[in-house]
Amino acid sequence: MMKIFIIGATGMTGSSLVKEAVKAGYKVIANARNNANLLALKEEFPTIEILNKDAFELTLEDIADSEVIIDAFATAPEQAFLHVDLAAKLVAMLRNSSVRIGFILGAGSLLVGKENNVHHAYDDIVKDQSTVSWRAIPENQLYELDFLKNVKNVDWFGVSPGLNFISGEKSDNIIYGIDHLLFNNNGISETTSGTMASAVISEISDKKHSMERFTVING
Repeated sequence: MMKIFIIGATGMTGSSLVKEAVKAGYKVIANARNNANLLALKEEFPTIEILNKDAFELTLEDIADSEVIIDAFATAPEQAFLHVDLAAKLVAMLRNSSVRIGFILGAGSLLVGKENNVHHAYDDIVKDQSTVSWRAIPENQLYELDFLKNVKNVDWFGVSPGLNFISGEKSDNIIYGIDHLLFNNNGISETTSGTMASAVISEISDKKHSMERFTVING
């Protein structure tokens, strides 16, 4: 039975990933810094293993028997650079290995616009002064993807949500794309944590993406 190591397992995305992975029959190691939250997660999902440890202190021994690592790390905007730092750490640990790494990325790195005006969604975010307090997160997740695109000896994949990434159950209709920001038939670009988790676990079960990012939204 495949074992999945989930970093940030008690957060919005991480906890949904744990739920979906357990439902799919995978062994799960849930990693987070808050022990009380980990114990609560263990109470909800008794079959999982838990590891109370800072992601930046993880060693090869911690992940030695895991076939897939999922980076669902989240942080405050003032420390958004840690998204890039953690990606670099995981890549350095797992170069030339058979372990897959999945990264939960942002929507800012997705493309919007048409013809001669194709640009990153982040370019629109930065023009909006109301985003000043949080724009460092999509900015650094864009840098994270730029870094990953130059990694050729690690089997990584990334997943970006729509513009609105919220807690919620998975959609009955999941829309998939690659590099362009998606909208459903109602003109909404939204991804629930359940939809994200379903897409990630489906990718683990049925590999379709290697060394590339894809995106999902609720239909």
